Amino acid sequence: MKYRRLGSTGLKVSVIGVGTWQFGGEWGQQFTQDEADAILDRAAELGLNLIDTAECYGDHLSESMIGSYLARRGRHNWVVATKFGHQFHERFTRTDRFSAEDVVSQLDASLKALQTDYVDLYQFHSGPDEVFDNDALWTALDKQVQAGKIRHLGTSIGSNANIHQTDASQKVGSEAIQVVYNRLDRAPEEQVFPSCIRQDLGVLARVPLASGYLSGKYKPGAVFGETDVRHRHDPESTQQKLQEVERIRRDEVPEGTDMASWALAWCLKHPAVTAVIPGCKSPEQVFSNAYAAELVEPGHPQDWKD
Repeated sequence: MKYRRLGSTGLKVSVIGVGTWQFGGEWGQQFTQDEADAILDRAAELGLNLIDTAECYGDHLSESMIGSYLARRGRHNWVVATKFGHQFHERFTRTDRFSAEDVVSQLDASLKALQTDYVDLYQFHSGPDEVFDNDALWTALDKQVQAGKIRHLGTSIGSNANIHQTDASQKVGSEAIQVVYNRLDRAPEEQVFPSCIRQDLGVLARVPLASGYLSGKYKPGAVFGETDVRHRHDPESTQQKLQEVERIRRDEVPEGTDMASWALAWCLKHPAVTAVIPGCKSPEQVFSNAYAAELVEPGHPQDWKD
C-alpha cells in the first residue's frame, strides 16, 4: 500500500480508503456486523488505514458498525473521518441540521456510535453556502477541536465545482476537501483542485468509480433495484454513462488491466488528490480496490516520506 500526507493535517493516509455509505443500507444490501468486520479486516490486512463515514449513513448505523469493529480490533491504526449536517429518517430521506447546537449534539452521537473519544477528520457534509457561511458554526467546531474531540476539520462539498466553500477553507479552519471526482466527472479540475493545491488542502475523491459505473460490471441497459440508490438516477443519463464507460474500456484501459483498479489509479494521478474512498460490499472488492495502488507511479506531491 502507498501512503500520502493529507494536506496540512499531516495525517498519513493510505491512497485507497474505505467508503462506508453502503453499511447504511442504501446500496441494495443490508450488512451484518460480521460482514462489516470481514471488509474492515481485509482492509487492515492490505494496509488501508482510512475509513470515511457519516452520521446519516443510516441513523449512525454505519458509524455503529465501524465503532463495534474498532472497539474489538483497536482504534489507533485507523484514520477515521465522518461528517455532519444531515439527519437520517428512512432510506433516501434526510433533513438538514447545520446549526451550531445541532452539530455539537451530532458530534457527541457520532463519538458514541464510533466508540471513540475523537475523530480524525470531521467534515461539513454537502450543505449550501448560506449555512456554510455561519461564523457561529465554525466557532462551535473550533471549540470541539480545542477540546480534543476533533483532530481536523474538513469540507465535503456538494457541488463538484463549489469554489466558494473550497476557497474559504483556510478562513474557517478546514484542512481537507472531499469531492466527487472520477473519469466521468472531471469538474474539480477546473477551479477546485487548483484552490486545494494553493491552500495545501488534502483531497479525498469520493465516488471514484462513478457509483459503480466504472467498475466494469455493468453494461448499457443495466437496471438497478428499488433499494439501490442508483435506481434514483436519471435513466437516460445512466445509459449515456454506461455507453461512455464502454468507450473508455475500449480506448483507454490497457488490455489485461482490471477496469475498477485502473479507474481508481486514474484519480490518484492528479497532483491534488490524496486518496480515493470507494465503497466496497465484500472483502473481494476491498482487494480489487487496494490493487489500484500498484498502478500508481511514485513522485506525487503528497507521497509520504518516512
